[in-house]
Amino acid sequence: MNDYNGIIVGVGGNLYLELYEYAPIHVPVLDKQLAEKIMNASSRNITYKMGYAEVSVARIDREILQFQVMGKVYELSVDVLKGIRGGDKLYAVLGDGKLVPLEVRGSSYYKLYPTSPSTPPTLEIDGIHMHRITGSDPHRDTLAKINAARIRRGSRVLDTCMGLGYTAIYSLDSGASLVVSFEVSEEVLLLAEYNPWSWRLSDARITILHNDVTEAIHYLPEGYFDRVIHDPPRLTSSTGDLYSRRFYGELYRVMKPGGILFHYTGEPGKLRRINLPGRVASRLKETGFIVKYYDGRARGVVAVRPR
Repeated sequence: MNDYNGIIVGVGGNLYLELYEYAPIHVPVLDKQLAEKIMNASSRNITYKMGYAEVSVARIDREILQFQVMGKVYELSVDVLKGIRGGDKLYAVLGDGKLVPLEVRGSSYYKLYPTSPSTPPTLEIDGIHMHRITGSDPHRDTLAKINAARIRRGSRVLDTCMGLGYTAIYSLDSGASLVVSFEVSEEVLLLAEYNPWSWRLSDARITILHNDVTEAIHYLPEGYFDRVIHDPPRLTSSTGDLYSRRFYGELYRVMKPGGILFHYTGEPGKLRRINLPGRVASRLKETGFIVKYYDGRARGVVAVRPR
């Protein structure tokens, strides 16, 4: 993982600096009242305390402010300050003293979306969040999936859709001996490099494969994985292969007898009486899995490869 100084997070009219070495820490930098004061100050230099951090602000010119926090110097544009004053949400990397928005435009629009200053961001793709953030957050959402898969000490885990890597990281925390994680999107891999909550993807027990899992899974050995977490993007015409019988057959093949599969489905179309979990369960049964139950907390289907 790249060594960046930190990340600026704007949530609810407050500005935080997220730093990491062994774990992310959150340093308050600015709030609405101070933003207003700095914007209207006649002096070019202001020093104040935010929590345990001393912050010095110098106005370089009409457009640029220079912040010194915990011995490091960063530059912020006045537009960012206006956004914080207005309560905007922001996620941006601070590298080499410059502010770079954490967003990537490719075939889709990708960005890190802040949930709170103390919980990991989610990945947003074309306006869709890859973790549940209403009544939950990326931390709790990922833990629910890990618990549904019953990852234990020594488990070999296949993580089909890496995203920001929380599943792989939390699998290690639950005792997994190794994790193989697939990510098809170069843009997502780039954002994971910037995200301080993803820094443990550099752990030697995690193998990241930049491939389409529906194609590359054929090269994985038979009967190798104790646990599989399949957390695909929502079902569309472009993601249908991730919900196909053919792919489920490959998941069955690479799992050990008695291995557990957790397949996230969410509840799309529930109000229109579209039962995606039921459809997934039927296809898994046709493939040979024993479907155990729908886990409402993790929002997905739990199935087992029979012994």
